[in-house]
Amino acid sequence: MSLNLCLHCGAHEADLDAVDAVVTPEATDKWFPVPHSLLLEHVTRELEANQLRVIGSAHALSRSGNRYFGLMEVENGNANDDYNTVIGVRNSHDQSFAAGLAVGSGIFVCDNLAFSGEITLARRHTRFIERDLAGLIGRCMGAIGTMRCNQDQRIAAYKDAEMSDARFNDLLVRSVEQKVLPVTHLAKVLHEWRMPAHPEFAQGKTSWRAFNAFTEVLKAYPNVSMLADRTTKLHGLVDGASGITLGADGNVRRAPESITFEMAV
Repeated sequence: MSLNLCLHCGAHEADLDAVDAVVTPEATDKWFPVPHSLLLEHVTRELEANQLRVIGSAHALSRSGNRYFGLMEVENGNANDDYNTVIGVRNSHDQSFAAGLAVGSGIFVCDNLAFSGEITLARRHTRFIERDLAGLIGRCMGAIGTMRCNQDQRIAAYKDAEMSDARFNDLLVRSVEQKVLPVTHLAKVLHEWRMPAHPEFAQGKTSWRAFNAFTEVLKAYPNVSMLADRTTKLHGLVDGASGITLGADGNVRRAPESITFEMAV
């Protein structure tokens, strides 16, 4: 797939030189911001050290460089025919959100992007955050592996799960309640359900068809930094509507939860 970043509200796609050129604000006695480029460097190194080779990437900056979001397509020899694994990285210099990683899937046929779980690099305010960053991200790699396994099992289950029109209508209502999408987009998602833009999703009414009806509409509206939040919630709603639960070992039992790692002083 092409790693297309959904940009609005002043965001712009950036190359690595532009990301590296962003000036990190001075630390205070209670706040120690992490350079976007340093976070990205450690994540890339740890992915490759864990046999997750980065084969494509895209980056975006907004709010005068204070907010960063990047996408990295990874390869590890376990390729699927219709989707790949994408790692999202985000960071802020304005305290709007914590640094974090998100595991996602990119659908080849439509360039739809969805995230199934997030790892937040929450940290106590310590002057040693940059020193400890590599070790902290290294600890995240096990969680990324688990989320990728769960993602594969979950998508396979979606493809096998039938979904009625009535259940899909209920899913629409719940998606508004959970702020997956605004009520003004309901008609577009319903149209995608009834008449998918891509014939690959028109073969039978399944949870996979339902999920892609949402992501087809979502990709045109939210900025990419919001997409991880929205699509992680969407996965949970589709799981519930489908009777699907996933365990940490990848077996279909319960959905994976978001994970937070804290930096100890």
